[in-house]
Amino acid sequence: MKIKYTIAIFGVLFLILLFTGCTSTSPPVQAPTPVPTTAVAILSPTPTPTPTAVPYPNALALEQYATFGSADMIGQATIYGFDIKPNYTWTSPSWNSPSEQGAASPPLETQRGYNMEEPQSGNTFLFIYVRVMNPGKNAVYAPSAKQFVVNSNGMFYNYSPVHSSDVIIDKVPGTQYDYQIGRGGTVGFIQPGDSNKAEGYLIYEIPSTFSPNATYVVSNLDYQNQAVWNLG
Repeated sequence: MKIKYTIAIFGVLFLILLFTGCTSTSPPVQAPTPVPTTAVAILSPTPTPTPTAVPYPNALALEQYATFGSADMIGQATIYGFDIKPNYTWTSPSWNSPSEQGAASPPLETQRGYNMEEPQSGNTFLFIYVRVMNPGKNAVYAPSAKQFVVNSNGMFYNYSPVHSSDVIIDKVPGTQYDYQIGRGGTVGFIQPGDSNKAEGYLIYEIPSTFSPNATYVVSNLDYQNQAVWNLG
């Protein structure tokens, strides 16, 4: 009797546990293991530098010709070179006094006075070389010296005329570009043919921080044609 009674008690307990879910055969649900995350650094884009605007994007190179005039009166102009000088020496018999000429040259030689030209502090001399030709059949009016200006680093400069038409500058070929120097800076008419070309230098005093790539020669060749040359 005791054995039956004990079995009956265990049977009742088993049924109670079965209905309350304590004997569930499903495996316990485990909490998900957190996945470690790695911080990703988001880099800011490197700013692109803004390019400097080119003032004359269609500028001609040295020795390139620009055409001016119209109809049967056509001319061509170019800047064919340049030079930089911290100072220069010049001579002019009509400018210097006889005593200066005599002191500058030995006896029995051509008497010339010698003068040193120096720029202001922080400046230098820019020599540009101008050539104007007439490839046509009729005379053409050439631009004057004052029609050529220099733009260096955004600043404009006018040419500095020499003292007289017979000035000779040491180690600089030719004379100032100007047929009628002292008469308003007008070159005048150029006849056809290479032998009649107008050619010479023009002098500008500019800052010594000169850069050829940032320097231009601008010329209004006539009332409707402008040309620009880049020295770089």
